[in-house]
Amino acid sequence: MRRAVLLLLFLSPLSAAELTLEFQPRWQAEALTVPSAPVVDAAGRSLRITRFSALVSGVALLRPDGAVVRLDGQYGFIDAATGRLAATFGGVPAGDYAGIEFQFGVPPAANHADPGAWAVGHPLNPLVNGLHWGWQGGYVFLALEGRWRAADAAAAAPERGFSYHLATDARLMTLRFTVNFRVTRATTVALALDLARVLAVPRLAAGDGSETTHSGDGDDLAPRLVTAVERSVFWLEAKPGEARPAGAVAAVRPSSGAGTPLTFTVPPGFPQPALPADNPLTVEGVALGRSLFRDRRLSAGGGQSCADCHDPARAFSDSAALSRGADGRPGTRNAMPLFNLAWSPAYAWDGGKARVRDQALAAMTSPAEMHADPAAVVAALARDAGATAEFRAAFGSPEVTPERIGLALEQYLLTIVSADSRFDRARRGEAALTAEEQRGLELFAMEYDPARGRRGADCFHCHGGLLFSDYGYKDNGLDLVAADAGRAKATGRAGDAGKFKTPSLRNVAVTGPYMHDGRFATLEEVVAHYDHGVRRNANLDPNLAKHPDEGLQLGAADQAALVAFLRTLTDEKWAGN
Repeated sequence: MRRAVLLLLFLSPLSAAELTLEFQPRWQAEALTVPSAPVVDAAGRSLRITRFSALVSGVALLRPDGAVVRLDGQYGFIDAATGRLAATFGGVPAGDYAGIEFQFGVPPAANHADPGAWAVGHPLNPLVNGLHWGWQGGYVFLALEGRWRAADAAAAAPERGFSYHLATDARLMTLRFTVNFRVTRATTVALALDLARVLAVPRLAAGDGSETTHSGDGDDLAPRLVTAVERSVFWLEAKPGEARPAGAVAAVRPSSGAGTPLTFTVPPGFPQPALPADNPLTVEGVALGRSLFRDRRLSAGGGQSCADCHDPARAFSDSAALSRGADGRPGTRNAMPLFNLAWSPAYAWDGGKARVRDQALAAMTSPAEMHADPAAVVAALARDAGATAEFRAAFGSPEVTPERIGLALEQYLLTIVSADSRFDRARRGEAALTAEEQRGLELFAMEYDPARGRRGADCFHCHGGLLFSDYGYKDNGLDLVAADAGRAKATGRAGDAGKFKTPSLRNVAVTGPYMHDGRFATLEEVVAHYDHGVRRNANLDPNLAKHPDEGLQLGAADQAALVAFLRTLTDEKWAGN
């Protein structure tokens, strides 16, 4: 008996398999990549799909004898634009099945849970999926966005935008397939996703609400789109897959064993950030980084420190429209603020650097910025007994290297957290917004949808959530032809020309001038741009392209209310007080 039990315990892990749902976007029978080339629908309209994202949950498998295997508590996220089109679920008993069911969306308990509870890399972590509504609560279950042009429009006519966000508990989409298949150690179920069927539902006409839905009360387009999504997914095949190897995560070597560990506290409601495992925060490392941030020896001629373009009294931003380098000449971009970097997936206006240390060293050596010779910087610091003592405390030896400079700066910059504005205190019940500020918040968090009686400012699409940024790259209609390649400089893709990283709106009242080139001096100018100054270029974000040519047409009082709300996002700790 003992021998049999031991054999059972040994074999049971091997009987648990992995099941991967693999989605293949299509336009009718043809494979579709996102962002897509223009496709033509049955009405002759030309469409370009720029986004398809969805959350996957509720996987259940039907046994031939009627038993059901549920994979509750497991979630997936798919995003066509980044090629993330598969979601893998574990603990599936191997064997024969007669059907499968899953959902686009998440159950109510997960939909209304604290988004900060999800671990780094988890599909429901807002930094992973970009589908959380923020302080308003709940997820967007499925997002489908793009641009379109009417059948009778001239080829050179500006495109309009469409933006469909299916959300709220009532919009949970269920997909069922009655089909015989076998699950082995690793199995992939391939599914076709025909977006032509979904986009056949809205009539796509300007001004009648057919270009947008946010699943609000009384919106009859959202349930029709839900039904269309449920009818747009088709079974292709179940095939043997490749199991993920055990222990696939590579070991990470910490930068050193020196220093006193420093705890990083995540503010309530913020997502869990992916801090660098190879550069753990220490008291000594942060102190060294703080010193280096203010040290002018990191620049050519010793005339400039990081703090000169990232002033701590201005939430680590620059008052100059185009930040000047160590040589005194203006560059081509405005210096971005440096708070809450722990949550950013990439750095600089174009996202060209993947780590804080990379961006810090790039700024130190760039001819347009600090223009330093790394060897000269190392030599100058190595001659300073105080500096070498700080390096010893942080890294275990007095050696000064460019790598250690980058690591120390990274540690310091990651600790700059902004989460205590008057808006935050109002959320906690410790302060109150004025009537004007409250009106600004309502406009900020409301979509522009006159056909359904909503005339908001649509700010939340890019600046939603407690971080007030989706960290995406958007063209916000500054120019018909962008002088700065923007994101395309990092990716080389023409479709990214003129796109720039969404900056956080925290501390926005003290971080002007605004935009990547500092073209707007005041918040009033920024609001006016989004109200009536957007230029309809080829890469304009769909959530702006769906607005009418004449703009939002907010009144002067509403524009002032928006500015008043934005001023409540100032964290006095980083505003010179």
